[in-house]
Amino acid sequence: MEAFMMQQLIAEQEAGERPYLEFLRRDSMSLGLYALPAGGHDPQQPHHEDEVYYIVSGQGQITVGEETEPVQPGSIVFVAAHVPHKFHDITEDLKVLVFFAPAETS
Repeated sequence: MEAFMMQQLIAEQEAGERPYLEFLRRDSMSLGLYALPAGGHDPQQPHHEDEVYYIVSGQGQITVGEETEPVQPGSIVFVAAHVPHKFHDITEDLKVLVFFAPAETS
């Protein structure tokens, strides 16, 4: 079994000074923690994998394709492979669990 504590993942991501921390990788999937500051810019490009975002903390908006939705703690967003998407209008620092299937390669 592998188990993770969110506070430890957040501390590790912050110490690494990178917005994305991958913490689990299998051929079938990968998981990571993505952090964006309030007022920040999301530089993502479309991925080759399906992904699911779970908002742990913070608030903002996400645009997936032509649709825009607000996000807040507890929001879950599915993004199909190759679809353009970005977080924006971030009003509180975002901490986002990211699930890729299969494991991220892009």
